[in-house]
Amino acid sequence: MNPFILALQARNLTVEIHHHSAYQIVLSNDMPFNSTINGTLHERIHGFLIKPQVPHFCEAEKGTLNVLNIEPYSNIGLELADRFKADQEYIVFDSPSETSAFFQTTKASLAINHIVDALIAKLPAIHYDERVTKIVDYIKINYNEQSITPQTFADIVFLSPSRLAALFKQQTGSSLSKYLLWTRLRQAIYLTLSEKDRSLTEIAYDTGFYDLPQLNKYMYEMFGMPPKALKFNSELIAIY
Repeated sequence: MNPFILALQARNLTVEIHHHSAYQIVLSNDMPFNSTINGTLHERIHGFLIKPQVPHFCEAEKGTLNVLNIEPYSNIGLELADRFKADQEYIVFDSPSETSAFFQTTKASLAINHIVDALIAKLPAIHYDERVTKIVDYIKINYNEQSITPQTFADIVFLSPSRLAALFKQQTGSSLSKYLLWTRLRQAIYLTLSEKDRSLTEIAYDTGFYDLPQLNKYMYEMFGMPPKALKFNSELIAIY
């Protein structure tokens, strides 16, 4: 899975009006749902793609939704930006066939892995520098360390922090700090939804955040809601 996509499948999902810094794709896995986007109600739709910072909310109390959040300055986020017409803030899909045609899925399915594969297929092939790969591997293992700094990464690959930052952005479209943040948020969301008996404070600490307020801040900034809202307003099926 692409590191700048955070995708989950949930049922009985109802969220209050919110906005966030990520591009978001919401697709019905079974039944149509209602969503109000930028003040306009759309009834019995099968999905939407929305730009960052556009207020919206969903009601899917009887169905299952696939929700994909994409870092806006990643290569995939930049490719999605090119799909919007001038002054267009969101795209609504009224049927599964519309969704499949838009994303050009290779199979007659709107499963998350097929959507992600279709998004990645739109990107030019990239041969990642071994130093970028080494940093990515390091983050996978050590994302929970609160002491990580730009110098930490620079020391691993023997580059200056500024040179490494430029290299990482050149290859991914986004920053190294955002990659680390998305890795931490991905794990925090997974633990929040899959281990509901654990305290959010403990989860914040175990995923590299200084405390729960810091986790709340970044969750709200990136996805429009604190972890508490996710914990009690949906039933997780899977996270990708």
